[in-house]
Amino acid sequence: MPLTSRRDLVGAVILVRAGSSPEFSQEDVDLVADLARRAATSINHAKRYAHEHQTALVLQQALLAEPRPPHPDVQCASRYLPTGADIEIGGDWYDTVALPGGKTLLVVGDVMGHGFEAAAAMSEYRSLLRTLALQSEEPERILTEAERIADGLAFDRVATCLVAVVDPVTRTCSFANAGHMPPLLVRANGRCELVAVPVDPPLGVGTNLGEGTRYRQASIGFEPGETLLLYTDGLVERRGKDIDDCLAALTRLDLDPERPLEQLIDTVLSRFDPEGSEDDVAVLAARLLPG
Repeated sequence: MPLTSRRDLVGAVILVRAGSSPEFSQEDVDLVADLARRAATSINHAKRYAHEHQTALVLQQALLAEPRPPHPDVQCASRYLPTGADIEIGGDWYDTVALPGGKTLLVVGDVMGHGFEAAAAMSEYRSLLRTLALQSEEPERILTEAERIADGLAFDRVATCLVAVVDPVTRTCSFANAGHMPPLLVRANGRCELVAVPVDPPLGVGTNLGEGTRYRQASIGFEPGETLLLYTDGLVERRGKDIDDCLAALTRLDLDPERPLEQLIDTVLSRFDPEGSEDDVAVLAARLLPG
């Protein structure tokens, strides 16, 4: 019996009786034909889902694979982990951009929802923020203009986003936060602390920012040897656990500030077990090198 769904041939079913077994009756043939039709429909749906999932995953990984390099005095490492093949991918992303004057832009964001549409929306937000960063180096202005454009163009997906600008000359880092998780600062002595950044609305919620209204900005000292860790909520959110407790656990991590950034990310991921997450995980680490 052919396994056909609409006009797609997805396989065949072969049944054999041997020896003294009786021949197949017409009732047997009708039953197997009905089962074959049902099986073909399920198999075809599964193949279509797997194809869409793989297409979206390839798109997202392609978009994440080539962040622009930072300036030579800023070292970066990143990691993206999907939740698994049985769950649609999300719209998590990270980015680094070398700005004029030796500054470096760091971005981590998360588009609401899953699937191909979320990956496509992620690309729109990522391109928008890149463009705006080359026009202004202030994180608050970047997010303010991004929200105005997203509202004006009626983006159909909401995104949380954390924007940071590292200035090696003044040894500072400035932040603006659109509904995202706070960054983690790993001091040169290994002490970890969450950076207090004012939390403003996510992008795309239609806040209709009035004249003179803008996202808020915070700045901290950022010395050589210190490391910033930006991440999406999939790293710390767990069902049944308080998010504040999970964030506090970040500050209790025993991290060696002199280890390579890739190894530092490995340590963080191993302590938080991303396989237990119900969402994708994106992590971006940045370190200011001695001048």
